[in-house]
Amino acid sequence: MGIGNVSERRDEAPRVGVTSVIFALGPADDGERRRLWLPLVRRVREPFLDAWALPGGPLKAGRSLERSAYETLASTTDLHPGYLEQLYTFGDPERSRGGVPMVSICYWALVGQVDVSSIEPRHNVAWFADDALPELAFDHRRIVDYAIWRLRHRLDMPKVVRELVGATFTLRELHAVSEAVEGRPIDLANFRRRTLASGMLEETGERRRVGRQRPAALYRFRADADAPADGGALPQGFDAGELSRIADATPAAHEHAGALSALTTDVRP
Repeated sequence: MGIGNVSERRDEAPRVGVTSVIFALGPADDGERRRLWLPLVRRVREPFLDAWALPGGPLKAGRSLERSAYETLASTTDLHPGYLEQLYTFGDPERSRGGVPMVSICYWALVGQVDVSSIEPRHNVAWFADDALPELAFDHRRIVDYAIWRLRHRLDMPKVVRELVGATFTLRELHAVSEAVEGRPIDLANFRRRTLASGMLEETGERRRVGRQRPAALYRFRADADAPADGGALPQGFDAGELSRIADATPAAHEHAGALSALTTDVRP
């Protein structure tokens, strides 16, 4: 049964859903800079039939926001996130294009370094580079842009950077991560100077060869670098340990396959 005409649907109380932006760091291609990749879901209903959208689904009773966000991740990819953070709430009345109004509570997540070409395909799911996205349904491009902006402003947080570069790394590897997230070339010499002057790193005493380069010193973040610069005034995301507890309370993938609906704002079948 339908939900009435456009005017009646606009007067409906907003539905609440959760949308997730999932970032993976891909390998370098033929000497080019590394890129961020994210999965999108092809919509199977109006509005925006056949358009690409972010994974999401309705907020269900008895589930926390974080668990709902984790379910959208699990329904989209077998990769396990190492970091999850609430992004923003989007609720413009016009975003539903005449459907029932929808408020989307958005999260962004990191799944680490991944060669997306090796990911087993899933129905209606495809991975795209952040600089080669198709036209997206609803206001999802705005959500992606804000998630990238947030990630760029989290590069001073060791627990975020470690998810992309690992526990130990060379300065060149850290530089490649920064270029991928910023989406632009960064002068290596200046980057090395600023990074070492920050006082956040310490040498491990070991060296590693990367590609054809000479073995380079390995670094790690200092233990005290994890303390938030703002003293914890701003909300922090969930790390791998906290996410594992959320995962233990998350149903199996077949129980939440509806998350692939990509936050439809039209609840008609």
